[in-house]
Amino acid sequence: MPTGHDTFNATADLGQAPARPRLNLLLTYGGWRDMPAVLQLPRLLTPMGIRAMQAESGDEAARIIDTEPVHIAVVDLEIPLNQKATPTTGTRTGGPRLLQLLKRLETPPPTIVVKPRQGSAREHARSLSQSLREGAFAVLDRPLELESLLEVLRRVLRRHYRDGWPQPGRTTR
Repeated sequence: MPTGHDTFNATADLGQAPARPRLNLLLTYGGWRDMPAVLQLPRLLTPMGIRAMQAESGDEAARIIDTEPVHIAVVDLEIPLNQKATPTTGTRTGGPRLLQLLKRLETPPPTIVVKPRQGSAREHARSLSQSLREGAFAVLDRPLELESLLEVLRRVLRRHYRDGWPQPGRTTR
């Protein structure tokens, strides 16, 4: 019986590219590894109708959020605030600011936070707690396993979109 929206079926959807994307996924990346899982996702998810919008800075992610509906966000806490930032300038504050921006949206998207491994249990607990306070659906440590990220994306679809695609009129802006 039709429910008004397409049912998420990765097996059936893999072979066909839909006419238009059914879900917008914001992917941010802090440059911490040559071939991270987040950069492999677009090639895997595009055939299923998931449009991966990649941002390498907080400013770039904010521009995407201002112009496109975001249904799910993957936020690297170490993303630089802007393109001019380098690892030595210490301006890798784009992730926390991006979490705050997403949280303030009328309909905040489910957010998956990617964070560096912390040196101590106390730092780990503090970072995890802060991410959850900012509205994270899940927090993943680096190095990020592609399978773990895909499983969290499945859980997001199951919990937030009831195993379906977002409704056509639904936006998070």
